[in-house]
Amino acid sequence: MRFVDEARIIVRSGNGGNGCVSFRREKYVPRGGPDGGDGGKGGDVILRATDKLLTLYDYRHAAVQEAESGRPGAGKLCFGRAGADRIIEVPVGTQAYEETEDGETLIADFTRDGQELPVARGGRGGKGNTHFKSSTMQVPRFAQPGEAGEEKYIRLELKVFADVGLLGLPNAGKSTFISAISAAKPKIAAYPFTTLTPNLGVVLDDQGRKLVVADIPGLIEGAHAGLGLGHTFLRHVERSRFLVHILSAEDVHLENPMAGFQILDEELRRFDPALAGKSQLRVINKVDLLDEARLEEMRAAFSGRGVLFMSALEGAGVEEVLAAMWARHHDAVAAEEGEDRDEPGY
Repeated sequence: MRFVDEARIIVRSGNGGNGCVSFRREKYVPRGGPDGGDGGKGGDVILRATDKLLTLYDYRHAAVQEAESGRPGAGKLCFGRAGADRIIEVPVGTQAYEETEDGETLIADFTRDGQELPVARGGRGGKGNTHFKSSTMQVPRFAQPGEAGEEKYIRLELKVFADVGLLGLPNAGKSTFISAISAAKPKIAAYPFTTLTPNLGVVLDDQGRKLVVADIPGLIEGAHAGLGLGHTFLRHVERSRFLVHILSAEDVHLENPMAGFQILDEELRRFDPALAGKSQLRVINKVDLLDEARLEEMRAAFSGRGVLFMSALEGAGVEEVLAAMWARHHDAVAAEEGEDRDEPGY
C-alpha cells in the first residue's frame, strides 16, 4: 500500500429525522389525541486514531465521508431510529485541521490508540405532534422537522509516530540499515533519493519490547526551505524520541570530520530548533569501503565524539549500533515516565 501522509476530506453528519403527525385511532377511541413520535438523531462523524494504520491512503479516493441520517418518527409514539455514526480511522500521529474561509485551525492531534473526536455532530430529531398538544390546541396538525447535519472540510496530516528517526544525506545507507535490523523491505540502490517515502521498521527484543524506526528519505542542504524532499519529510522526525544520524564514510573529510553531520544539524535547526535539540546517535556507515589504515585514521579523528562505526551491508558493527539505540530508547522512556510522575495529580 502506498504511503500517503496528507489527505483532504469533506465530512457530513446525518440529518435528524422529522417528527410525525399522527392521531390515535382505535375502535373504541374515535377521537384520540396526537400520538406522533419523534424523529431520530442524525449520526455523528468521528475521527478515531488506531495503531493498525500507517498511512492516509484510504482517504485519497474517498473524499466524502457521511454519517447516516435519523429515521422519521411514526404513529403510536414510535420514535425514529438514530442514524449510525461514521467512524473515520486514522493512523496514530495524525493531525486534523478544519478548513474555513478564514484559514485552517488545528482541531485534533491524535497521539494514542483509541483517541477520538466528533468532528461533525448529527442533527437533532424533530418532535412529533404529541409534544404540541395543549388546552388551546387539542389537535396539532404539525410536527417539528429534523435539524440538518453539519458539513466541514477537514485536512488530515500524518506525522510518523516512531521511537527513532533515521536521518542521513542521500545514499547514506539508511535503507540498508533498517532492512538489517527489522522486517522492513525498503527499496535499496546506489543512487540518491532511492527512498521516496518514510519506511517504518519494527525491532523486537528478547523480552518482546518494540522499537519503531522510521527511515526518513534522504535530506539535502536547503531542506528547511523545501529543497529536495524538504518539508515533505522533515515533519516526520518531529515526534521521534531520538534520532540516529547516519553518515556515509564516503562523505567524511578528516580535516573537518563533523562537517557531514553538521549539514543536516543546521537543516534541523532552521526548520525547527526543537528538532536540533533532540538526542542524536551518530553513526558512520559503509566502513567496508575503507582499508584498515583509512579506518584507523577515521576512528582517531572521531575519538571522544561518541560516534559509532558500522557496515550495514556486511553487518559489521550493526549489533553495537542497535544496542546503543535500545539504551537510548530506555533512557528516553524513563525520562518521559519521570515527567508524567511530576505532573500534578499523578
